[in-house]
Amino acid sequence: MGAATAAQREVWSRAGLSRRERRLVSIACVGFACTAEPIIEEVHAAFEAGELTIDEMLEVVLHFAVYCGWPKASNLEMYVRQTWARIQEERGEEPTPLPVRPTDVTELGSNDWEARISRGEQEFRDVNQVPAPGRDSPYQHAGILNFVFGHVWQRPGLGRRDRRFLTVACVGVDEAPIPILSHVGSALGSGDITKAEMEELILTFRAYDNDARADALQAAVDAPWPPVVAPGR
Repeated sequence: MGAATAAQREVWSRAGLSRRERRLVSIACVGFACTAEPIIEEVHAAFEAGELTIDEMLEVVLHFAVYCGWPKASNLEMYVRQTWARIQEERGEEPTPLPVRPTDVTELGSNDWEARISRGEQEFRDVNQVPAPGRDSPYQHAGILNFVFGHVWQRPGLGRRDRRFLTVACVGVDEAPIPILSHVGSALGSGDITKAEMEELILTFRAYDNDARADALQAAVDAPWPPVVAPGR
């Protein structure tokens, strides 16, 4: 395995965020880069330290898929599965297949479509702190209101604060200006992440990604809120 950089070693010694919260940021960064060794290192460290369970890690992959793309999430999940098998072997356990997920309301949410879309609109408002988008395109109706906020943000596998850390890191690596403004601003405006914690998030992001993208997150901390244009997600 490759050695951590000095900047990466330094952030893990800092107070201000839990190791789990920093790990959500680092996994988003290495997952986006799609390089095997850093992904394996970060996932292995999270499992070994008990920062994330296998169920929580799989929820990270799904949330990451929404914000960084399904192909990159497929790559990330492959290494999660491989690393989980390795962890079981290191613990002297027989690697076991992941259980089949249930196809019921506890797993997939309501199939009352009007109730689901309405709940998605409310979740969008709660998360983004701006009005929900209309229902007049497949992207907004089926994607944003039905799936992203009608389902993913409400899944119990990760809490909203966890999802905030993961989302901010994801939109940061995406270099998506409006989502950066939206998710940095709403995380701060909601009180889910304090300004001091956001500074620590960005410091961790900088260590695992690059200065230009970290600077864009930093600029969003001081930008007016809410942004002029509401985000798609």
